[in-house]
Amino acid sequence: MNEQRAIDRIDTGPRFSEQDAIRLNRMFRGSDTEEWLEAVIATELVGDVAIVSSFGAESAVLLHLVASIDARVPVLFLDTGKHFPETLAYRDELASRLNLNLVNLYPEISDLTARDESGLRWSYDPDGCCELRKVKPLAKALAQFDASFTGRKAFQSSTRANLPRFEVDTSDPQGRLKINPLIDWSAQDIAAYMTNHDLPRHPLVERGFPSIGCSPCTRPVGEGEDPRAGRWSGWDKVECGIHEPGEEPFL
Repeated sequence: MNEQRAIDRIDTGPRFSEQDAIRLNRMFRGSDTEEWLEAVIATELVGDVAIVSSFGAESAVLLHLVASIDARVPVLFLDTGKHFPETLAYRDELASRLNLNLVNLYPEISDLTARDESGLRWSYDPDGCCELRKVKPLAKALAQFDASFTGRKAFQSSTRANLPRFEVDTSDPQGRLKINPLIDWSAQDIAAYMTNHDLPRHPLVERGFPSIGCSPCTRPVGEGEDPRAGRWSGWDKVECGIHEPGEEPFL
């Protein structure tokens, strides 16, 4: 790293505090997404970064944005063993088309044997299933990164309405940074970007799935429902555990 980049980079040591998140949000206030994303990635402003992608309904937008700047950024995908076949095919299509640095993450076999040998834990303990198949594998993988990009958007859910672009990961005791490039994009912005860049749609969107997770815990959404109403329907659960509900902005 040259001297100027060393000066520009926030001294995190290497993780982040809430003051760092506040500073970053203020630094890029009013900037276009492409502009500040390039500044973050090209200058290594926040250190080593990865994308966490579900390859869901709107994942192509963030993947295209980041890959257009640097296709070497790792794309972490949680292969839970419970995904729709359409999601896996969509993952492979986008990875090939965008030349993504795809990294598939899997649950530990020993964990599944000990706690979900039947594969049916989702049916009586969805939190426990998500912990085994998503939370633990991702936490292990993210340990080597300083920050991660997420595809969260404010319009998806009331629990995401006030999230900032930059926030400290409250689940990480070392203070990793979460970056939400699309948090202030509307559904119309997403649709227009996909059209303008001729990006393929997830095949389940046309079948009424605006938010797509694992197949046992995702249903189509009815007219007028929250876009994430089809996730863990019938359970008092709105997130898989990777993101906490009701996270407040550091502004």
